[in-house]
Amino acid sequence: MIFKRSIIITGIFFLLTAAVHSQTPASSSWHGFEKKSFVVEGRKSYIVKPVHALPGNPWVWRAYFPDWHYEMDSILLSRGFHIAFIDCSDMYGSSAAMQIWEAFYQYLIKHYSFAKKSVLEGVSRGGLYIYQWAKRNPDKVSCIYAEAPVLDIKSWPGGKGKGVGSAEDWKKCLSAYSFTEQEALDFRDNPIDNIESLAAYKIPVVHVVCASDSVVPVAENTTILVEKYLHLGGSIEVDTMSNNISLMGHHFNIDHPEHYADFITEHAVPVKKMLSSAAFIELNGKLNNTIWNIRNKRKLTVAFLGGSITYNPGWRDKVCHYLREAYPQTSFTFIAAGIPSLGSVPHAFRLQNDVLDKGKIDLLFLEAAVNDHANGTDSILQYRAMEGIIRHALTANPFMNMVLMAFADEDKNRDFDNNMEPLEVKVHRQLAAYYHISFLNLAKEVHDRISDGEFTWKGDFKDLHPSPYGQNVYFQSIKTMLQLASEQYNGESVSAAKLPAPLNKNSYDKGVYEDVRHASNLHGFSVVGNWKPSDQKETREGFVNVPVLEAIKTGSSFTFSFNGNAVGIAIVSGPDAGIIEYRVDKGKPRTLNLFTQWSNSLYLPWYLILADGLQTGRHILEVKIIANKSNSGGNACRVVHFLVNK
Repeated sequence: MIFKRSIIITGIFFLLTAAVHSQTPASSSWHGFEKKSFVVEGRKSYIVKPVHALPGNPWVWRAYFPDWHYEMDSILLSRGFHIAFIDCSDMYGSSAAMQIWEAFYQYLIKHYSFAKKSVLEGVSRGGLYIYQWAKRNPDKVSCIYAEAPVLDIKSWPGGKGKGVGSAEDWKKCLSAYSFTEQEALDFRDNPIDNIESLAAYKIPVVHVVCASDSVVPVAENTTILVEKYLHLGGSIEVDTMSNNISLMGHHFNIDHPEHYADFITEHAVPVKKMLSSAAFIELNGKLNNTIWNIRNKRKLTVAFLGGSITYNPGWRDKVCHYLREAYPQTSFTFIAAGIPSLGSVPHAFRLQNDVLDKGKIDLLFLEAAVNDHANGTDSILQYRAMEGIIRHALTANPFMNMVLMAFADEDKNRDFDNNMEPLEVKVHRQLAAYYHISFLNLAKEVHDRISDGEFTWKGDFKDLHPSPYGQNVYFQSIKTMLQLASEQYNGESVSAAKLPAPLNKNSYDKGVYEDVRHASNLHGFSVVGNWKPSDQKETREGFVNVPVLEAIKTGSSFTFSFNGNAVGIAIVSGPDAGIIEYRVDKGKPRTLNLFTQWSNSLYLPWYLILADGLQTGRHILEVKIIANKSNSGGNACRVVHFLVNK
């Protein structure tokens, strides 16, 4: 039974159907070893079996020319390795090729119980495949061996440097990538580009080349990669061959293939068992609407709401790239709504403005665990804010799927070490379960992988703002979640969420911004139409060059009339932040210090709930700056938004 190649356009979430597993592989011989042939994604594939497999089934994945220089592979087979190959001729490492590779990998892991990490072996144009796969999946690679590898399509087949190129292959390559000539020349994701994750995972690499190669010039390929990889801290060995050279230096004999078999054995054996991301995923109500939209509507709007870990380049970019690549016929809209320093309370009041007003959201990724901890957000506020976000979002669009994510930090690691569930993780997990939405316990996954010896916090993950290594850990878990959701999807139509009774009647489920120009009775306060600090301190996007209600003198005051059951202010807290006195509806005055531990170096977006649990209706907030006896010494109050729960 054969998969049609057209299946790749609908993505990898459901590649592994019974059609593959029901095949009866054909047996033959490969240089004295048993070969099993079958078809995956319409492509001829095979594995070669050792007489006695090593524990864990280590394997070598050949990308191209599988019978060229087979001596090293024969040595590895005799040592207990498997060899695997799938024919992706004339695809040049393109996105479509990578989807076929993904299907092949999943098939081998599930059907033959191969090790989760493979050895990648690429000859010539095979370099395009192995490096594109490794960049997407550095956690699934034990080491890389390459002979005269192509690492830039401009060099070969383009021939845009000093190499001879191939006009026929260049046309095929442009077609495989759906590129115009100029788009190919402008392409910045060749194997020589964006290799940070490979270095972060410390993947050992060996290249074997010939200095006189004019088909794939070393200077345009291997040399560039070596310089970048070493600069990033990677480990790479380059050996130059000089015996029996032909084809303009592109063909040569391999001296001592056993040396390279030793290199591979050293880094692939013994096979280390890896924890599965699936153990940290709670799909709860599944992601059926998302899968239905991808498969049928072929249109999906995805929003990312979070703090700096969402704002910064990393996992979010990888998710967007993955979805576009896996589903080229689906039109995606991505809304990046990450703002550094912000946690659940800010998210609850900016959800409408920063996410829902941007369009109808089909899939929402939400994270607040790290900043809620760093900002000292208490449990009551966390529950009210997170539940408010969930109810607000699902009221706006009952067909929306949501994913709650609890990211990692060192304090959470210590909690897990002491068999305690961190507060922020607990809030995310409990609310996800109650509302039947998906939850990724990334904090627990990071902790458990560290405890299992897969990596270290200091050396690999680095910080709560993850290194490229950590960003990939997050991405791979999200990718696994999406794949699991697809595997569990049974063709159901879209269904609307039915909201249960709220766990907290005072949740911020109708949180919105209100314009600072709605303030009245201004005494000493004024609205600065395009505020920016007079010093050079850092600011946050969305909190500079915007209208700000500002005063810097003691005694300055304003009132704000609002309709709702909760009120607060979103301020910028800088080095001169002061102290305010406030009250609602002529109630008892309270004081609040606007200065934070970060204010000396940053005009920090800081969200403050001044009153909640009010009876829904009309109320009046009064605010006054009072004498400052804090460590700031200033008296500034700068309000960017009023916060109201309607």
